[in-house]
Amino acid sequence: MNTVVNEVAQTNTSDQICANDTNAALGGKYLMFLLDGEEYGLDILKVREIIGVMDITKVPQTQEFVEGVINLRGKVIPVIDLRRKFGLVPVEYNEKTCTIVLDVGILMGIIVDTVQEVYSIPASDIEPSPKLGSAVDISFILGMGKVKDEVKILLDIEKVLNSEELVDMQGFAKQQIV
Repeated sequence: MNTVVNEVAQTNTSDQICANDTNAALGGKYLMFLLDGEEYGLDILKVREIIGVMDITKVPQTQEFVEGVINLRGKVIPVIDLRRKFGLVPVEYNEKTCTIVLDVGILMGIIVDTVQEVYSIPASDIEPSPKLGSAVDISFILGMGKVKDEVKILLDIEKVLNSEELVDMQGFAKQQIV
């Protein structure tokens, strides 16, 4: 995991200049992680850091996928369990379980089974999301990345939480600071 953390730090500092460039191409670096044996990827520029699971303060009357909040160097950050958000069976956290701290307008954490590695995926190796019918919402999938002989699900993390949930999380985080 240290190698991945170092690569995240290197990418964030060396590529920060490009972070504001809104290039329509999906090609770039993606942090891969596992959930229920399936590999997913996030745009590395959204990742601030990777930490182990910390003590989480439960907050009443939140949605079931909201684990609570953590205190990360004096900042209160909401944390969600991505397994629960995706409707997967919850599991006990272990030494491989990680919290990925993201910047999606606010700092927030997502809990994943384990972090894999960072892949550089050219736009030519990213296919659109498959059409699964109108009953299945796949708007949060950026595309399907082809890496070696495998397919990785690339997430638009801002759409994983729909806009209403993200606004709720922003208000929630502000309330915790006051």
